[in-house]
Amino acid sequence: MSTVASRTLAPRTQAFRTLDGSTVNLERTAIGAALGTDVLFPDSAGYSDARAIWNAMIERQPAAIVRAATETDVIKAVTFARANRLMLAVKGGGHNIAGSALVEGGLVIDLSPMRKIAVDPAARIARVEPGVTLADVDRATQQHGLVVPTGINSTTGIAGLTLGGGFGWTTRKFGLTIDNLLSARVVTADGEITRVDRERHPDLYWAIRGGGGNFGVVTEFEFGLHPLGPEVVAGMVVHPFADFASVLKQYQAALVRASDDLTCWAVMRKAPPLPFLPAEWHGREILVLAMCHVGPRAGAEAATAELRKIGKPIADIVGPMPFVGWQSAFDPLLTPGARNYWKSHDVAAFGDTSIEVLRDAIESLPTEECEVFIAHVGGAMTRVPAAATAWPNRAPHFVVNVHTRWRDAKDDERCRGWARRLHERLAPHAMGSVYVNFIPDDEARVNDAYGRNFERLAAIKRRFDPANLFRTNQNIAPR
Repeated sequence: MSTVASRTLAPRTQAFRTLDGSTVNLERTAIGAALGTDVLFPDSAGYSDARAIWNAMIERQPAAIVRAATETDVIKAVTFARANRLMLAVKGGGHNIAGSALVEGGLVIDLSPMRKIAVDPAARIARVEPGVTLADVDRATQQHGLVVPTGINSTTGIAGLTLGGGFGWTTRKFGLTIDNLLSARVVTADGEITRVDRERHPDLYWAIRGGGGNFGVVTEFEFGLHPLGPEVVAGMVVHPFADFASVLKQYQAALVRASDDLTCWAVMRKAPPLPFLPAEWHGREILVLAMCHVGPRAGAEAATAELRKIGKPIADIVGPMPFVGWQSAFDPLLTPGARNYWKSHDVAAFGDTSIEVLRDAIESLPTEECEVFIAHVGGAMTRVPAAATAWPNRAPHFVVNVHTRWRDAKDDERCRGWARRLHERLAPHAMGSVYVNFIPDDEARVNDAYGRNFERLAAIKRRFDPANLFRTNQNIAPR
């Protein structure tokens, strides 16, 4: 047999899952002609890399991945998916815990080639394409001493973070990411480009500010910028876990008096081998107060003093540092390739019982990488009315994220079981709401994420996506 004859030939057709659950076979040449851009099939070079996402526990094989480099590429892909009623997913940074960037047997629009950022420092505006990460945004804006309020892990994609709400170290000072979204360009399910802002399509503008990827593909975000940096005062104060209850109570009380310039979160886990921690603490349970002061440098010492005086810490490394450095400080603990599972609650305050629930959980961590973090959101974000955006919970509160992380699939049930038990025990002490970007793929809490705003979102969904083409997400079905 000749060498040429013995080669495995690529199939002429590709099977796709459709919106009604059936399968359709489409000619690969017709797919390429219709999309007119880089299309990867399961046997294509680069396919494995293109379908890689942050959470290694999610294993899905799309029928095709379209690497969209332009807005026109996105329009063609959406039009093709709608015309053939294909299951569709949209991949920005691929960081979402639920793995919604991928769909088994469907079409994926990969936005990672769309990475342009244009900063207008005079107008304090940034126009950002959906394939960039938070690190990309920070680097571009900090060149001008400006910032878009975003999250805390610099490898996160700007698109998914923004569409879900977005909170981080600057939320108390400048509000949520969506509170700083001035306008957007959206490819809706009909394949049309829609510019949205307060005057143009205000309902759609309202919906994409927290409503996730339910309403279309955003091809450009326009953000308002704020002066910040390039240095801030930030760092960590590390406490022995034996002092957990006392430290958490004092932490909670200090935040009531803290200025909007200061954000402080609590993290409970086993100590990684960080160079500033004594070796005898490596691998032992600790509580970390991670803080960032984004106001005038002269006021930082007084603003952080109450938090830094709590208890008898093992280490205190709070000091001046570049803001871009602090934004990426936790990246080493959140690298891709591990198996991850999250459960989350919004909590108004911690009492003795909920503190004991957290204590029990940390004393039984299933792996060295598991943690519980408590993010406090308040300040500027509370001064936006609850009905002004799709994000509903505008009261000051703590976002408790049970972050389970491990390496071996044989530990799946043990680790997920730990997270679910903690989540269940915390439920009586929670507010009933949840951050939509923290919902895993096996949990139906979309109503909880949107509360009173849910029905309005469902009505807007019916107007802009009546067939529910954009359903591979924390889905809001059309009403």
